[in-house]
Amino acid sequence: MPLTIISFTIVTKWWYVIPVDAPGTIMAGFPLIWVSDGWHTSMSLQIFLMEFTINFLIYFVFWYLLIASLNKYWRKIKAKKIITIPLFVISMLIIVLTIFIGSMPNHVYKTKRDFDIQVLDTGYKFFWQQRKRPNFSDYDVQQ
Repeated sequence: MPLTIISFTIVTKWWYVIPVDAPGTIMAGFPLIWVSDGWHTSMSLQIFLMEFTINFLIYFVFWYLLIASLNKYWRKIKAKKIITIPLFVISMLIIVLTIFIGSMPNHVYKTKRDFDIQVLDTGYKFFWQQRKRPNFSDYDVQQ
């Protein structure tokens, strides 16, 4: 579980999209978009719970299958405390910070994304990298 939480947080895919009847916005999530900038106020997020759950399960199944395969076909993995304790500490810090950020009253939680989008650009990034917002005029938008 700690590997799932850490990898889910560290690596993500950003999407520059045009939602129907909304301005161009940055969304994130891999393989499904699960978080978006909020449109009602600055510094808010829209979080899509079904996509978040599916993404989290995909990450978990990936790590479970990888570790189970290594255990079965290569050699037994014996988790040492020097590795497991830092993994649990890092994952707990991520959970605490996520709960803190998620508890902000400006965020909007939706069961699933209920609007269509037109994807203009995508890419991958680590959570510490800052991506400059794309210029809308650089894209040939078909409306």
